[in-house]
Amino acid sequence: MFRVLFRGKRFLYISSLLIALCRAGKFVNHKGRNRHFTNPEELEEQRRQEEKKQQWRKNKGQESSSEEEDDEETKTSGANRSKSSTTDSNSESESESETEGGKAKGVENLIQVENPNRVQKKTKKLSQLNQSLDTAKPAELSRREREQLEKQRAYVNYQKLHAAGKTDEARADLARLAIIKQQREEAAKRREEEKKQKEMAQQKKTELTQKALGKKS
Repeated sequence: MFRVLFRGKRFLYISSLLIALCRAGKFVNHKGRNRHFTNPEELEEQRRQEEKKQQWRKNKGQESSSEEEDDEETKTSGANRSKSSTTDSNSESESESETEGGKAKGVENLIQVENPNRVQKKTKKLSQLNQSLDTAKPAELSRREREQLEKQRAYVNYQKLHAAGKTDEARADLARLAIIKQQREEAAKRREEEKKQKEMAQQKKTELTQKALGKKS
């Protein structure tokens, strides 16, 4: 009898729970729907893909770690080399300073000796530079400098001849100037003659008017 009561209570509890789930919308009846079963081949393919991804990640992690180790080795080797080079340079500079300090000590430090082979820079005036250029030997000048010098000399000589009227261009200019001068002189003569003629005509006109007025009076 206790079993029957227990079963009845259990049945009532389950039925009330189902009713509550249906009202809340959490219980879904799957009757009448198509059921989808996963293909075992698809499961196997998914497993293989997952293994490949894990293997690729593993290899990638090993490569990155090896690259980091190589970078650290190169950095440490470069740092060691730079340290060795700086120590060598410091030792060399110290040795040179010691030798120079040793040489500077003594009588040579007190007496200033002039080196005859040392070239001293001296400022030259423009006249001295022109004189040095004039007295320079042709062998000391380059080909381009000689050509420039010859061009300058030819230009100066041509200007002198042109001023003296000995060049063809100067002769042509002089002939053209002579023609222009002659034309101007002829035009001036014509203007002078025209002026004289006008004055004579005016004088005759006044004389005629005076005669006419005298007769009338």
